[in-house]
Amino acid sequence: MTTGLRERRKQEARQAISGTAMAMFAAQGFDEVTISQIADTAGVSKMTVTNYFPRKEDLVFDRAEAVIASLADAAAARPPGESLLAAIRRDYAERIAAGDITLGPPTATFARMVRNSHMLTSRCREIEDMCEQALGDAIAAETGTDDPQQRIAAAHLASVHRVLFAESTRRILAGQPRDEISQVLAAAARRAFDLLEPSLGDYLVRA
Repeated sequence: MTTGLRERRKQEARQAISGTAMAMFAAQGFDEVTISQIADTAGVSKMTVTNYFPRKEDLVFDRAEAVIASLADAAAARPPGESLLAAIRRDYAERIAAGDITLGPPTATFARMVRNSHMLTSRCREIEDMCEQALGDAIAAETGTDDPQQRIAAAHLASVHRVLFAESTRRILAGQPRDEISQVLAAAARRAFDLLEPSLGDYLVRA
């Protein structure tokens, strides 16, 4: 079997397990479903499930690694002459325009599932904290120092994502259409980054 075919089959198996789990979570609630039940329904072993998803929450937040790295990646990819704020602002605008589902819950069902589970709510907050931490680490690596001011800058920038994710959740639970939510988030992000401009507009402009 070629490497490409093997990887494709692994990805298909991963998606099948995730799809089975999400359907069960939606029907019964996240906390009520066990890994063993998911394995039985998906027709695989419990070990297979945990090999793909080490934590039960990973079945829900399967894009966590990309989300955690997102702000740090945007900072690292900024071109010469662009500040850290400008890079994070541009990245958010591009992702909203592209319909990036990680900027808010993909569906009202998903949002309710997370809201109704202490474990999922805690994991969501943990992902947000780790995203901020990763951005702070990226700043420290770039400057060669690590001080409170850098961590505060990272916290300000990450807070835009955190607050707007919560706003997206509130609106999708209220039944607002996704395209309208995207428009609201885009406008709110512009205002938020404008407020940060006086203090961070010239911060870490890439040479």
